[in-house]
Amino acid sequence: MSKKIKFEYRRKREGKTNYKRRLALLKSRKDRLVIRKTNNYLIAQIVRYEPDGDKVLVSANSKELQKLGWKNSCKNIPASYLTGLILGKKASEKKIKEAIVDLGLQTPIKGSRLYSLIKGVVDSGMSVPASEDVFPPKERLTGSHISDKISKEFETLKNKLAK
Repeated sequence: MSKKIKFEYRRKREGKTNYKRRLALLKSRKDRLVIRKTNNYLIAQIVRYEPDGDKVLVSANSKELQKLGWKNSCKNIPASYLTGLILGKKASEKKIKEAIVDLGLQTPIKGSRLYSLIKGVVDSGMSVPASEDVFPPKERLTGSHISDKISKEFETLKNKLAK
């Protein structure tokens, strides 16, 4: 007599995917704003579910800021806000108007880089359901809490992206 062994999905076993949360997001039938952090950069994508695999519609990486003249860290709050603006601009060019947030297994913390990126996407004109009280305050978004040099560079780059 043999015992039947039940295996979980590989990504669940490895702690990479919460399938219950993913199913809830997919049931909404809306595009997802997927945000992932690395040690040095933030990656944001707008992803659409398809039966044969998710399709990335638009992508932005905080490393793109360096090409636009950003000389500071690409993992702080002002950089993540600008990355959100870049993603929102790319999405509007592809006629994407709304998305829901998919943070994966990351812990959402009020005023964090994740919410800074979402604020950038919202300010670019996309409709993303998020409460205003979780976004960082304006002085943190502009970088004035770090230095005046960063806040000046932030304003220059923000105006460049607004065009």
